Amino acid sequence: MFKEILPRELADNPFKLIGDDWTLVTSGTRESFNTMTASWGGVGIMWGAPVAITFIRPQRYTFEFTEQNDYCSLCFFDEKYRSALKLCGTKSGRDVDKVKETGLTPAFTEEGVPYFEEARLVLICKKQYAQLLSEESVVDESIKKWYDNDYHKMYISQIVKVLKAE
Repeated sequence: MFKEILPRELADNPFKLIGDDWTLVTSGTRESFNTMTASWGGVGIMWGAPVAITFIRPQRYTFEFTEQNDYCSLCFFDEKYRSALKLCGTKSGRDVDKVKETGLTPAFTEEGVPYFEEARLVLICKKQYAQLLSEESVVDESIKKWYDNDYHKMYISQIVKVLKAE
């Protein structure tokens, strides 16, 4: 059971939430969606609204869903779901049924945005801006170690709904 709260009511530390706890980025429809684990990203204020910033490499299966749909969810879980998050970060939805393999239960907003019932916190996000990162834009050469000509695409999405488990 979830309660809707305002983004400014979030009490979680975003550095721990994203970097340590990880998130499942999920996009698609009731008929077809995919999810992937992310430990990079951010939250803040942009264009006068609360936003989430996600980064997805074009070769990831979730990329296709994120490109085709206006919405995604970011789901955060208790530690007991760490193995599900590991699976979703190491296996491709092209090869395995992540829902079946993890035992997570898909749910959908009224608009059809997929998320998971087991999450303790869900951010429903509407895409506003997307841009491929590029080698030409790198200012600090030390970050190139994270890439082999496979730069992420950055998505800035307005947080339109926050669901907190009760």
